[in-house]
Amino acid sequence: MGKAFVQELPSLAIALAIIVLTWTVARVMARTSRRITSRAHVRDDLKQLVETLVRLVVWIFGTLIALTVAIPSFTPASVFASLGVGALAIGFAFQDIFENFLAGVLIMLREKMNIGDAIKCGGIAGKVEKITLRETHVRQLSGELTVVPNSMLFKNPVEILTDQHLRRNEIVVGVSYDTDLLEAQKVIEQALLSVEAIDKDKGTVVFAQEFNSSSVDFLVQWWSDTSVQDLRLTKSQVIFAIKGALDGAGIEIPFPNVTNTFKEPLSFLSAKALEKKRAA
Repeated sequence: MGKAFVQELPSLAIALAIIVLTWTVARVMARTSRRITSRAHVRDDLKQLVETLVRLVVWIFGTLIALTVAIPSFTPASVFASLGVGALAIGFAFQDIFENFLAGVLIMLREKMNIGDAIKCGGIAGKVEKITLRETHVRQLSGELTVVPNSMLFKNPVEILTDQHLRRNEIVVGVSYDTDLLEAQKVIEQALLSVEAIDKDKGTVVFAQEFNSSSVDFLVQWWSDTSVQDLRLTKSQVIFAIKGALDGAGIEIPFPNVTNTFKEPLSFLSAKALEKKRAA
């Protein structure tokens, strides 16, 4: 055994050298592919896909060559022939990995949901920082990094919040029942015009929506550019403007009123009725 091992040392050394060479070639090829895709102005996720596939192909060929040198009886054809039922078992065992791998490729190939987009999916909301062949890294709005399996993003509906720069937002504003509704509508519309973050070309909507328990409600809608200012900040400015305008016009924004009715205790009513009977 020792003599056979010594005889195999040159082949093992050559196979190790091939592995090192494969590692070097994979790095060089990955850098080359990155330069080519950068010049072609390809999306960041496609750059990662091309780089990963180049590395994978180089490592597969390098590993096969190293195994052929280290084990003379080894041939790629024998590997594929010997898989048989084993490939089926491996497929079942690594079903989730293969599913995420394929989902990652398809996510990178499609045009939507790129690196840098803000998304919502299954209770997760945040910015896409990285897409790999198995998982996607999403930085949530509160700062936490969430690693999401690609199959989840591929099989479930995904809201891409930054697909368009302009997004619509809305609030409900209630006024008291004794208010002149036309005047209130004009006051709210003028208040919206004072907010610079609102897109004036898309216009605004102020509609009387319903009779509520203690107010007549107006539905107020507007469009704003999410790339310039956060939606939450724009909404805050709208609320400040409408509240100030309604207060200045003397229009009340009512709060819910509750009327409580108190009944006399049953024992007190019975005693009172008994006294009336005796008096009669």
